[in-house]
Amino acid sequence: MTVVDHDKAENGVNVQALLDAREVLKGAPEAAQFTWRATSSWKHGVHSTSSIQNYFGLGQEQQHKTETTFDIDHPEVFAADDNGITPIEFLLVGLAGCLTAGVASVAQNRGIQLRSVEATVEGAHDIRGILGADPDVRNGFNDVKVTFAIDADASKQEIEALVAQSQKRSAVFDALTNPTNVTVEVA
Repeated sequence: MTVVDHDKAENGVNVQALLDAREVLKGAPEAAQFTWRATSSWKHGVHSTSSIQNYFGLGQEQQHKTETTFDIDHPEVFAADDNGITPIEFLLVGLAGCLTAGVASVAQNRGIQLRSVEATVEGAHDIRGILGADPDVRNGFNDVKVTFAIDADASKQEIEALVAQSQKRSAVFDALTNPTNVTVEVA
């Protein structure tokens, strides 16, 4: 068994709390069942706002410290007001945030000090699909590319291993790369 000196690096991640939670949840899988929620309200045109505050986890309702609200719109090139980012760009934000958090967590666990981490995420998208201009073009991304620039007290191979482990454990990466059942209904 390898002993890791978590104190060797200070990346702001409480690895011990994460490891402790993992052990507790191994014996209580029902507590590991979370339901994340977002609500969206239409404003005008294609502008809406989405809010996040409540979620279910650890067997009960939970609440973030504050409600977070996001403006969602489309750019002026789509004859919109550009009051916020497009819905598909939120997927890029989520993927970048999830992978970056994973890099920080894995680095802390492996005793690697980070100096900077930057993820650039690009999604190639043929919009003829969403416009109905070509029925053979899908509505979503054709492909997504994530490029990391990481400055750390580690070799290139160690940094590549950080990114690989982050990708392996990323909920957003998994949701984007594996089929997910989605139900849409009217209340």
